[in-house]
Amino acid sequence: MKLCKILSTTASALALAFVVYSCKSNLSEAEKLDLEKIPLQTVDDMFFVQSENGLLKMRVESPRMEVYEHDTLSYDLFPNGIRVYAYAEDGSLETTIVARKARHDKYPGREENEKWSVFGDVVIRNIIKQETMETDTLYWDNKAHEIWTDCYIRLSSPSGYMQGVGMRSDEKARNAILHHPFDNEFLIDNDTTKVVIDTVNFIGPLLKK
Repeated sequence: MKLCKILSTTASALALAFVVYSCKSNLSEAEKLDLEKIPLQTVDDMFFVQSENGLLKMRVESPRMEVYEHDTLSYDLFPNGIRVYAYAEDGSLETTIVARKARHDKYPGREENEKWSVFGDVVIRNIIKQETMETDTLYWDNKAHEIWTDCYIRLSSPSGYMQGVGMRSDEKARNAILHHPFDNEFLIDNDTTKVVIDTVNFIGPLLKK
């Protein structure tokens, strides 16, 4: 009888030890998870449009958007690239921005601090002016309606190209200014016979009635 009691006590102790070990094991696996790095929501083939008075102002496309929520900061990540299309006042496509990655920071209760950042092979095109800028990182201030970078940048147009470090412009890249252009690096295209056509908004010749 005493032996049975000892065996029963031993079995109970082993069972308790197994449960405690299992809980500790599961807890350690849970502790390995960094909840701040897990998206609250994911959206595939994301498509966003913004309009005003019936006219399209902006279109944003991305293969994947990941939404992260924290107490002091919320942000959207676009790990597989992003394309932004900005339209002129008459509704024609004016500016495009393409990048390999992007991040949209949002501060709860402080919407004025909202900021966009795009990274990797960033290409900004003003289609109407036929100007292209290439850099590695670009920032967009939604409140100030400005874009800027502190990285190396190359600007090309039908008349030539120049390069330097740092740039600031309005958000549609109409008046880009290089902060530190490289000396003697402005090259001029002397081909005066070149015809430049806005292939995006071109609707063909007007036919006589």
